[in-house]
Amino acid sequence: MATTTLNVTTVKPLADRVFIKVSAKEEKTAGGIFLPDTAKEKPQVGEIAAVGPGKLDDKGERLALEVKVGDKVLYSKYAGTDLKLGSDEYVLLAEKDILAIVS
Repeated sequence: MATTTLNVTTVKPLADRVFIKVSAKEEKTAGGIFLPDTAKEKPQVGEIAAVGPGKLDDKGERLALEVKVGDKVLYSKYAGTDLKLGSDEYVLLAEKDILAIVS
């Protein structure tokens, strides 16, 4: 999936979307071999940078998200939209694509 580069200072997710700062990719294997960018796996762990207000239910009430800013999460490998702000990489995805909160 292609990464979109944005020249903005603020990103505010809508509904049940979350904005995640992607953790650094592995630079070398367990055996000590350095990996080129083309061989690196897409990270699945990141820290939540922003959350939307929540999804509306059938009665028009907001459903609160289970995650909050600062949580470290594991998310689906091919979920969301990859974004680059400056030198940092982010992913914008729906809360349902988050698999777990990790510590």
